Amino acid sequence: MRLFVALEPPADVRDALAGWAQAAVGQDPELRLVDSDALHLTLAFLGERPDTDAGALAPGLVRALARAAPPRDAHVLEPLWLAPRRPHVLTVGVADPSGALAALQERVVAACAGATDWEPERRAFRPHVTVARVRRDARVRRDARVRPRELPALPDAARAPWTTGGVTLLRSRTGEGGAQYEALWGGG
Repeated sequence: MRLFVALEPPADVRDALAGWAQAAVGQDPELRLVDSDALHLTLAFLGERPDTDAGALAPGLVRALARAAPPRDAHVLEPLWLAPRRPHVLTVGVADPSGALAALQERVVAACAGATDWEPERRAFRPHVTVARVRRDARVRRDARVRPRELPALPDAARAPWTTGGVTLLRSRTGEGGAQYEALWGGG
């Protein structure tokens, strides 16, 4: 099963981001918008894992969360395309002024690595929420995408500092209509 650990922004922030994405790029046939209830901030992507890993991860995540202060000042920044050379997702960066989000991510990664044989990614943590994905059959060049500065401004409801929702271990199932997520542990 494909597993990842994520934070949920509050519902009003998710709704504001989904509404912004619809207005900004909703008419682009090469993009598939992420539903409001599926918007999240990935802390650790574990990829394909044995079924037993889901149960093995919970105790370590409980300990990691007990020692981590919840991020209370996270807020969205500007939209950006990832990866820059061949963009496949439209994201909104998330600021972490206090560093609490980065500290939480480090604890979650350590807990996941300690509970399983998973090896963390080596790239730096870049907090973001994906709001749209390029469809698989689309061939998108870097210069063909709307530049972030040409997109409408993000709504104030999304920009205000927010306290994150709960940390959740999720299973991802991909299919015709995009990824479907199932919470296996945590949340709220």
